[in-house]
Amino acid sequence: MSASSLHESSPTSYGVSPAIEGGFHALHRQDISVSSITTPVFSQENLKEDDVGSLRTLDNVRDQVASHVAVRAIRKLKTADNNHYGVSSTLSKSDDPAFLRRVAAHLASHPSGILKDKSYLVAVPTTGTGDTSLLICGSDATKVQRAALLTMSKFIGHIKPLPEQDAGTVWIGRARGLAWNGYDETALWDVLQKCAQELVDPSRPPPGSRGIDEILETARTRLHRLLPHQAFAELRDADIKVPVLLVDIRPAAQRATHGQIPGAMIIERNVLEWRFDPRYLKERLDIATRYDLRVIVFCQEGYTSSLAAASLQDIGLLNATDMAGGFKAWKEEGLPVELET
Repeated sequence: MSASSLHESSPTSYGVSPAIEGGFHALHRQDISVSSITTPVFSQENLKEDDVGSLRTLDNVRDQVASHVAVRAIRKLKTADNNHYGVSSTLSKSDDPAFLRRVAAHLASHPSGILKDKSYLVAVPTTGTGDTSLLICGSDATKVQRAALLTMSKFIGHIKPLPEQDAGTVWIGRARGLAWNGYDETALWDVLQKCAQELVDPSRPPPGSRGIDEILETARTRLHRLLPHQAFAELRDADIKVPVLLVDIRPAAQRATHGQIPGAMIIERNVLEWRFDPRYLKERLDIATRYDLRVIVFCQEGYTSSLAAASLQDIGLLNATDMAGGFKAWKEEGLPVELET
């Protein structure tokens, strides 16, 4: 190939180098070593003023990651009583506490101003192998400390606070044995929701709640209660075609002190439903295979028995009722009793 063809060829042609104009001089390695050619060496002094701000150090990267974690937490916020709360996990870092403090700082002063002058409560658990960490931060120190206490109580034995922390708006704890799976994160959401809600006057009943007198009255409207002599008569009535059972639900201490009714079944209150539910095959009574049983429940004075009988009706034993006045009234009417010796 002639020199002219070289000059005419495209410099970008495959396999063809661009033509070199002018004289060409080969340099020996020794010539290079003693030549005036120098390799530029990086130093802070060589930087122009505009270049200094564009350098990315490890500290810059950590700060940027912390900012991203804060943004992700902000996007997941929910609201309760005009308080924002949320949970957002992140991978564990080599220095979790310092990194989490950066996250808290970004939440408090995010450029978007989303949380500016607003009440918020945020939890950021770190995930990974071994021990991890948990950040709880917010705008109100009281809510933050309340959330920390409730979290340690819910995850008892798994979370401990880092030492030398003040009772401020940033709390960091060390977590051991927690994978922060779906269950753990749901529990943490529940903690934050409870703590984000405004406290109400503890002397005022919550909306929808009922006093025990109202609960008892409602239960008794569902029952055809029996006096002691009526209950005794039903036990001896051969014309009743379904089994009739007299059930003593009192604890052992009351039976020992006051006596008991001969022939009554002793089934304490804490297991009553499990013994009479026909669906509960594991521990039900052998006789509890039908829903038309006539179960007459009694306690010492006839209060607890009303609630117990209503509970039996809830599981389907619609003939269940209780004995008005309880064992005390039975004894006062002169009906058979026996004392434990």
